[in-house]
Amino acid sequence: MQKVEDGSILDYTKEELQKIIKPAFRAKQLYGWLYQKYVDSYDEMKNLPFALREELKNKYSINPLKIISKEESSDGSIKYLFGLKDGLSMEAVLLPMKKEIKDEVGKIVQSSKYTICISSQVGCKIGCAFCLTAKEGFKKNLSASEIVGQVLLIKKDNNIPSNKRVNIVFMGMGEPLDNLENVVKAVKIFSDPDGLSISPRRQTISTSGLSHQIKKLGEMELGVLLAISLHAVDDELREKLMPINKAYNIASILEAVRNFPIDTRKRVMFEYLVIKGMNEDIKSAKKLVKLLHGIKAKVNLIYFNPYPGSPFKRPSEDDMKKFQSYLRDHGITCTIRESKGLDISAACGQLYEKLRIKS
Repeated sequence: MQKVEDGSILDYTKEELQKIIKPAFRAKQLYGWLYQKYVDSYDEMKNLPFALREELKNKYSINPLKIISKEESSDGSIKYLFGLKDGLSMEAVLLPMKKEIKDEVGKIVQSSKYTICISSQVGCKIGCAFCLTAKEGFKKNLSASEIVGQVLLIKKDNNIPSNKRVNIVFMGMGEPLDNLENVVKAVKIFSDPDGLSISPRRQTISTSGLSHQIKKLGEMELGVLLAISLHAVDDELREKLMPINKAYNIASILEAVRNFPIDTRKRVMFEYLVIKGMNEDIKSAKKLVKLLHGIKAKVNLIYFNPYPGSPFKRPSEDDMKKFQSYLRDHGITCTIRESKGLDISAACGQLYEKLRIKS
């Protein structure tokens, strides 16, 4: 076997393991222990030969992450701060979307539903004016194992059964398409039917709009969903909020989106962070309708989540609903993202920043 850079077995797809573990069926057994039983010790993998277990133990760690801190909101969402072996840290969030409901005899009438929001980088290069993660700058790309490990630890920590499907959004710290190779590998590992078995249609990659990388991702035809962090309807405002717009303007992003392969039953998500006094007026809503003409789109309106020191303000509920109504009246599917975790460090980067200040 060849040792990977950080020595984690989670960096391998099942197909890669089949080439280096003989006989090949052992790779499937190993995947079962890792992704279905959540074990974190090779000694527990009793159906693997002792010699193989010892070889794996000596060459590869299992999960390269550890939980440093977590905060639970009154709405059930949990913000995690994970530590990496190199001393850096990053965040992920578990969002309960539906609670399990049982009838009077104990029969489940509504299953629980979860979304896990994961990071792809420590820090970020994009430098969005409204983002707390950007304040710390860029530290590094996460490896595939450091991406996959977030989901494994969260599922294990919350006793979420392996057969309970979750939704994954690459929407935590970092720009996923700036770490395309490792993100794509993680998508493949997540979707393996012998592992976590999370369909690509349950995985959403959110990007600030790296047009050339959107094109590359589309050419891979992974079947993942795409979300675009748009946040403005003209280049002038978008450049103020997102300096990357100077390199990838709105027109280039929309062209890449129009050529992106999407399941006929799905839509491209456009994330629109609503900031009081900047982009919540009906004039902006009219421009947005015009921009998205001809695209099978869904707009997700997001309340700006205030954090100490930010110059931006949260919009009113009334303005959010007026914006939503205008889009819906003009044929665009539009939702307002339910605010979760407002009583904890909910904004991306807040828990990281809080722990940094304390230390």
